[in-house]
Amino acid sequence: MTQPQSGPTDPVEHIHRRSLIAAIAAISAVGIAMGLGLPLLSIIMEKRGISSTMIGINSAMAGVAAMAAAPFTTRLAHDWGTSTTMLGAILLAAVSGLGFYYIENFWLWFPLRLVFHGATTMLFILSEFWINAAAPPRRRGLVLGIYATVLSLGFATGPLIFSLIGSDGVLPFALGAAIILLAAVPIFIARGESPIIDEKPELHFMRYILLVPTATAAVFIFGAVQVGGLSLLPIYGTRAGFSESQAALLLTVMGIGNMAFQIPLGMLSDRMRDRRRLLTIMAAIGLVGALSLPVISHHWLLMAAVLLVWGGCVAGLYTIGLSHLGSRLTGADLAAANAAFIFCYAVGTVVGPQAIGAAMDVGGNDGFAWAIVGFFGLYLVLSLVRMVFRPKRA
Repeated sequence: MTQPQSGPTDPVEHIHRRSLIAAIAAISAVGIAMGLGLPLLSIIMEKRGISSTMIGINSAMAGVAAMAAAPFTTRLAHDWGTSTTMLGAILLAAVSGLGFYYIENFWLWFPLRLVFHGATTMLFILSEFWINAAAPPRRRGLVLGIYATVLSLGFATGPLIFSLIGSDGVLPFALGAAIILLAAVPIFIARGESPIIDEKPELHFMRYILLVPTATAAVFIFGAVQVGGLSLLPIYGTRAGFSESQAALLLTVMGIGNMAFQIPLGMLSDRMRDRRRLLTIMAAIGLVGALSLPVISHHWLLMAAVLLVWGGCVAGLYTIGLSHLGSRLTGADLAAANAAFIFCYAVGTVVGPQAIGAAMDVGGNDGFAWAIVGFFGLYLVLSLVRMVFRPKRA
């Protein structure tokens, strides 16, 4: 499958609206359900007396499931079709999500987590592949910025719903399953426009990680810094002298930056010949922001201002990395690279919290900032080397 290309004199590119609405609406519904389900399961395990360690291990199955499902997603979509595979994943996610209510045995929640998060991983991979394939090349950044913004709103809506309905009874589970099933409606309507993977990827799955390393490394850094930061920033803030509410509010500020920056960054990337430059700039801003944290850690307003911009730039690594991926590849190769992209994100979500937590144990509270500086520093080295030795061809 090839993407339509526009020449320099083409003033307008055709936008596949039904495809874009279907893919974005579907994954946003899944985002709402996940935002509802993740705190719901943690609270229920806490009520049942499960230790924090075991809750953490059970929650970590999300990353394990993503790494397990990613290599097989493209093959399934090739054999069954993109929309059919997505509809099957929606059914699996809804049934397994409801299963957490009916299956009370804690140890059975581990395979349930694998099924649920494996299915949602497939939905993320194929939705992003569909969006990248349907987006006009000269507006790809804008479209992916809209996608990232709507998805962030979905993740934010889930916890809000949880705060309103609580964790008692079957209602939160049934509601989560119903929201996931709603994602099937736009996919079914636009199933005739879903991208066809008419050939198998040319390379082994792991080779796609190295095929577009600027994009896959960007999403690894995003996963490590975003999840590690969200997990440990409240601890960093309280140790720095802020109250729990002040530390929690810093997370809200990061989330606002995440949502507010994605569309402008996407539009900016559409104007750049080489998106790697924008990725490098955002990583540099991330590094400078992390370096500033020890200096401003006792000034809440300064930290909030830094984290507003910092959060937007960190999330931009995902959006622009995905856009860079779509500008380089098409068809089966794009689907396989998208799977590698999500795989790297999952690895980052596992590595990041561990590395940042260990740095805080070894280096004290400022170890939080130094670990993040290390992540961004490694990415800057990779990005600059790639731009010097592999300049973008016209």
